Amino acid sequence: MFEGFETRAVTVEDCTFYVRIGGSGPPVLLLHGFPQTHHAWARVAGILAGRYTVVVPDTPGYGDTVGPEPLPENFSKRRLAALCRGLMAALGHQRFHIAGHDRGGRIAYRMAFEFPETVRSLGAIDIIPTLENWDAMNWKSALGAYHWLLLAQPAPLPETLVGADGPGYCRHLIDRWVGHPERLDPQAVAAYCGSYAKPSVVAACCADYRAGATFDRDDDLADRDAGRKLPMPVRLIWGERYLKGKGAEPIDVWRRWAETVDEVPLDVGHFVAEEAPDETARALDELFSRAE
Repeated sequence: MFEGFETRAVTVEDCTFYVRIGGSGPPVLLLHGFPQTHHAWARVAGILAGRYTVVVPDTPGYGDTVGPEPLPENFSKRRLAALCRGLMAALGHQRFHIAGHDRGGRIAYRMAFEFPETVRSLGAIDIIPTLENWDAMNWKSALGAYHWLLLAQPAPLPETLVGADGPGYCRHLIDRWVGHPERLDPQAVAAYCGSYAKPSVVAACCADYRAGATFDRDDDLADRDAGRKLPMPVRLIWGERYLKGKGAEPIDVWRRWAETVDEVPLDVGHFVAEEAPDETARALDELFSRAE
């Protein structure tokens, strides 16, 4: 995996990123989701590296990235976006394209709101904004997304429950959300599950979801109340076996948040970049090329 990529440790404030870097050309930042690590992007990154400088970190607290302290305020997407922007600046990239899946997508669109001069284009992978997710939640969606509620509970309850078998819990979520399990790389799945044997990763994911129920929702609400929209090109790439039927059409939701947005729906589950790497890479390349 990541043949031809170099591996670095880059410290930004109280966070030391584990990051892979490969290719040449305009810079691109790829952010993974929960419960994954940077390995989720291996196939897509390899394709994009033919035309772009591709930066693929473990996001703060996940995988082999260390820090910050697992408090909700440290895992607000505003704070994580600032850290990821600092990573790119440390690598010499002041403006770049960004794509994020799941929690990484929430960091990505928050970065686009906070630092619009930095983000050339945004690929949102299989998400709607956090506020929209909370507002649309009913008994049925709460059952489907129970982890949003569980992991946001006060410490130490979720840390204790998940920490009792972190790798097993990670495997449960993957099996629950995947559309084409045969397309997942066993090496990547082993990396995801193995990372949840670390108490620090379990604590980070709980802080992440606590932030989602507090700081992140409040930041989205402030943007919506102010009528702010993302000014850069946005492309929604989403899995029809995961996001469809969970309320309003995803593209209609994103039109409330972005001035220019289009969509690429794919016949996959939640792990879009792994279940359809060629299609995902093509969709991102089209977006990035258009924004050059």
